[in-house]
Amino acid sequence: MNRPPALTPWPLRDLLGRAVVELDARGAIFDLPAGKWHRPPDGVDLADTVGGHVVGTPLGPAAGPHTQLAQNLALSWLAGARTLELKTVQVLDELEIPRPCIDMAAEGYNVEWSQELRLDESLSEYAKAALLIAVLRAWEPVRAAVGEPGGHVFELSCGYDLAGVRSAPMAAFLDRLGDARTAVDAQRREVPRPLAALRDVEVPARLCTGATLSTFHGCPPGEIEDIVRHLMTRHGLDVTVKLNPTLLGPDAVAAILHDRLGYHDAALVPQAFAEDLVMDRALELVARLADFARAQGRRFGVKLTNTLVVANDRGRLPGERAYLSGAPLHVLAATLLAELDARLPGRLALAGRPGGEVPVSFSAGIERGNAAEAVALGLGPVTVCSDLLKPGGYGRLSGMLRRLGDEMRAAGCADLAAWRA
Repeated sequence: MNRPPALTPWPLRDLLGRAVVELDARGAIFDLPAGKWHRPPDGVDLADTVGGHVVGTPLGPAAGPHTQLAQNLALSWLAGARTLELKTVQVLDELEIPRPCIDMAAEGYNVEWSQELRLDESLSEYAKAALLIAVLRAWEPVRAAVGEPGGHVFELSCGYDLAGVRSAPMAAFLDRLGDARTAVDAQRREVPRPLAALRDVEVPARLCTGATLSTFHGCPPGEIEDIVRHLMTRHGLDVTVKLNPTLLGPDAVAAILHDRLGYHDAALVPQAFAEDLVMDRALELVARLADFARAQGRRFGVKLTNTLVVANDRGRLPGERAYLSGAPLHVLAATLLAELDARLPGRLALAGRPGGEVPVSFSAGIERGNAAEAVALGLGPVTVCSDLLKPGGYGRLSGMLRRLGDEMRAAGCADLAAWRA
């Protein structure tokens, strides 16, 4: 089998040049029609607070193959994403990704990993995306279509072990992400002549103030704590730790996945449960890191959930293991949320939990039918991956936001505080 060509990002001048021509000719940008762009609904305010920043909506893309190129991040913003989780980066940046690596025919399976770009290319793409969104936001035809879009934030996603996160290449990447003025300014000269008046549009010097941490399956809890402490103290980042559905234990997962939901062809991998963090240690980790973050003047949260390791015996993807996402993961993650809330009374920042200090981000099978309910629970940000990889792409996100606005209006809720009350 021939090796697929390397992923090659488009220059900003080509992206913006295409946007100018495409909007004039077809009323779309990057194939997303203006009718699918998000415009704040009348009568309700979807603004939320994420990591101390006020953002225009509570939804956004989870880290995935759709968040590593600038045009895809811009598409997510047009569709209403206001927390944009960047594709996970790690020190090993010359990976050979097997093809095909994603199967979204029904529930989701994948065998992909982290970024397909070099670290310096990832930094360039994220700086390009920040400027691209800033230009689109200030461009009069777009502004007329989307109204007042509200704020947005980029969320770093990184992994996978302490040695990698502390390595010199990752340290340099994180430092440059923390002060991205040079990287952004290098993109400004790429703004084409029709948009030259927007070349100096404001872009924050710091692209990310928060990071979501993914770790290897089997990463010891002490090492997870050390990574979080390092990101907080060395790089000044708020940190969210992504937890695995294996915390429920093999019996509970099998009962939900096979007996209750009927996904009998998703065979569990016992070794994944033996290797992963167990519930008691996870509870200790959350409590200690919440205390540490408070002492450091930083924020600590958890994200539910990572994908579930299953046997890769469907004959569609290469390798022995695959990672399950989509609808079945939603039920597992919701069950894990209930368990954590019961075992950490008063600590999770959920609706009806005054004083909760640990925010819970959620990304597991979010789609049009359940996004509004997830927001009502006080989860935030609520992020999406599998559903956006299906036909319609980012246009599906604007549909979720329209439904959220409709449900809030029908319930007489003017803002998210009322929706969560």
